[in-house]
Amino acid sequence: MDDISRISAFMLEMDRLKGVLRKTRPLAVDRRENSAEHSWQVALLATMLASYSTQSIDVARAVEILLVHDVPEIVIGDVIVYADEDPERQQAEARAARDLFGMLPEPHATRCFDLWLEYEQRETPESRYAYAIDRLMPILHNLQQGGGTWREYGIELEQVLAINAVTGNALPEVWDQVRARVTVCFEEMAS
Repeated sequence: MDDISRISAFMLEMDRLKGVLRKTRPLAVDRRENSAEHSWQVALLATMLASYSTQSIDVARAVEILLVHDVPEIVIGDVIVYADEDPERQQAEARAARDLFGMLPEPHATRCFDLWLEYEQRETPESRYAYAIDRLMPILHNLQQGGGTWREYGIELEQVLAINAVTGNALPEVWDQVRARVTVCFEEMAS
């Protein structure tokens, strides 16, 4: 298969990301968000909040990371961030990333896998920023929906603050505002 055919096949495979349903519900429709929508939205958000980052970042690279970070969900599905870490799932996700990105010709296959791995390892300013943005968008959805999936899945305030505290490392000013709103949201949910 020639390179253009391989890229075309990969892009058509990416269509399956639209069928991976997440726990979050978008505001405009009465259904669960899919992972393709999420990837697009966090990539856009990354361009908007870059000036709030504590470190100088390459925004284009952060966007590239966000555009590929959920690709393995095509094979393994989505798991709520508040679930316990599962080493077997992490291994399955790495295999799925290798297989899916392996559909591409070089150098694209290696580049996409390396971007995915960079997100997973969170050792660069761009990957830490991308991870913070990835954590932030579902919070914004939940806040707008009066607790949304936090309420639906019995998520406690302490869980939300602990799991999402990494946002404060990359975006402290943003996190300060959002954390305050999260606290108020949980107070309102309790009353």
